[in-house]
Amino acid sequence: MDRFRTRFEVRDERFRRVNGDEWTECLWTGGRWLEGPAWFAAGRYLLFSDIPNDRLLRWDEATGAIGVFRQPAGYANGHTVDRRGRLVSCEQGGRRVTRTEADGTDTVLAERWRGKRLNSPNDVVEHSDGSIWFTDPSYGIDSDYEGHRAESEIGGNHVYRVDPHDGEVRRVADDFGQPNGLAFSPDESLLYVVDTRAAHLRRFAVSEGGALRGGEVFATCDTGSFDGVRLDDAGRVWVAAHDGLHCFDPDGTLLGKLHLPEVVANFTFGGPRRNQLYICASNSLFSLRINVNGARYPGW
Repeated sequence: MDRFRTRFEVRDERFRRVNGDEWTECLWTGGRWLEGPAWFAAGRYLLFSDIPNDRLLRWDEATGAIGVFRQPAGYANGHTVDRRGRLVSCEQGGRRVTRTEADGTDTVLAERWRGKRLNSPNDVVEHSDGSIWFTDPSYGIDSDYEGHRAESEIGGNHVYRVDPHDGEVRRVADDFGQPNGLAFSPDESLLYVVDTRAAHLRRFAVSEGGALRGGEVFATCDTGSFDGVRLDDAGRVWVAAHDGLHCFDPDGTLLGKLHLPEVVANFTFGGPRRNQLYICASNSLFSLRINVNGARYPGW
């Protein structure tokens, strides 16, 4: 399957303006469970995880070539690119969050909270103040499939913030079943966090200094569960689900869906105008260009 016809499903008339390529490309297939795509604009390449195979793959936009970027990779799951162009990774196997420096060495940003080992960091974003925010469910310690089976030292699955000044790991939310994807609104005043176990997406107000308020349910998944989440520059919220990507208005209305043939884990906006969707879905990496631009955050 090199490509297939793109299918947008309109649930609300406001979504009718959203469209894109007639055909969706399959850039690569052959993984066990793909996750965490991260776009590197300067190099015109995409990194993404094949978690059970413990490898990080690299797709080159200029040549279309796929190669192994790192193996072993600590059973890495989600990634982000910080404002200095460095890779930040959630390593389920190592139970830590790391940053890859320009010389290729790794800096550990988080591996313990109050002296106890983290469970298995899953997804990560950076705030413009330099803080790193990540979710820590139990998937990497539940079995040996995508990590190493172990007991939780913390006894819960939480959301954390790494302080940009002293590096302290602070818990910012503690009432999740399995926290997963997370993303800021374009002005960073809101934080959206998926709870995959509850099959819903929650929304928090972000206070100065990193405290969270609220946490009401913003949207509930009607097909399977939610996973990764991203926002576009209009504030619409796109969430990965079992049947594709679901798109919500900031008022919480389900506007429509982009259907995919495999269960979608995570995705990102890339390309020079942030209007190229790169989608990790089960075994395959898909891509299409749409007439919507990914959010541009302060400091970029």
